[in-house]
Amino acid sequence: QVQLVESGGGLVQPGGSLRLSCAVSGITFSLYRMGWYRQRPGKQRELVAIIGSGGRINFADSVKGRFTISRDNAKNTVYLQMNNLKPEDTAVYYCYGGYYGLDYWGKGTLVTVSS
Repeated sequence: QVQLVESGGGLVQPGGSLRLSCAVSGITFSLYRMGWYRQRPGKQRELVAIIGSGGRINFADSVKGRFTISRDNAKNTVYLQMNNLKPEDTAVYYCYGGYYGLDYWGKGTLVTVSS
């Protein structure tokens, strides 16, 4: 059974930082591209960042310079470090894993940026 379990969400003030983690089981993690998507209130789900099996990284323009993504293949975990958070980063953040048409999603973790 494939599981992607996010953690690390919560309430943070503007300008603050959070680190999201996604622990993965049931797949050969090192083969998968892993990423983070988010769904802001009233919006469609959108890509935040993705890291390929070889380490290639892509970010949404809105988070470049503020967010970083990394993966630890030994721990089957992908991370999203979010710095200088803004109110518009408020969203449910979803972990994603993909490999040649196989797509898996976590249940999401809520990040709220508010003073």
